[in-house]
Amino acid sequence: SVMTHEQLKLENQLCFPSYATSRLIIRAYQEDLDALGITYPQYLVMLVMWEHEELSVIEIGEKLILNTNTMTPLLKRMETMGLITRIQSAADQRKVMIRLTEQGKEMEKQAAEIPFRLLKRMNIDPDKANPEEIIRLKSQLNRLIDLLKSIG
Repeated sequence: SVMTHEQLKLENQLCFPSYATSRLIIRAYQEDLDALGITYPQYLVMLVMWEHEELSVIEIGEKLILNTNTMTPLLKRMETMGLITRIQSAADQRKVMIRLTEQGKEMEKQAAEIPFRLLKRMNIDPDKANPEEIIRLKSQLNRLIDLLKSIG
């Protein structure tokens, strides 16, 4: 039976290119992240932590759109690896704060070239990369994220 519902065709789905993009991005990072000895979700935590000296688990979860059930094992593993320390908040004992270790801070230097290497692998000259196009794509994706987050 030939499909009668146009809305179910793969080519008409917004979800598929988003899913494929996510998988391909993670694959593109693989080589560099293997060299650092971290996974993609751990890399995302590191990006957030390099930007902020100290954050609560909840704040990291909000920035990465990850729930506590996902965050807890991820952060425990990173603590075991010596990248972060988990400490009770002085202000609120129920709050767990995350701080980078020296090793975690050191990793930022090693990771600094990753975005440029990624562009090169896509045959994009970092000096000639069109920032307007990238900014436009990013804002469209952020709009999609906001729409999906509103579902709850």
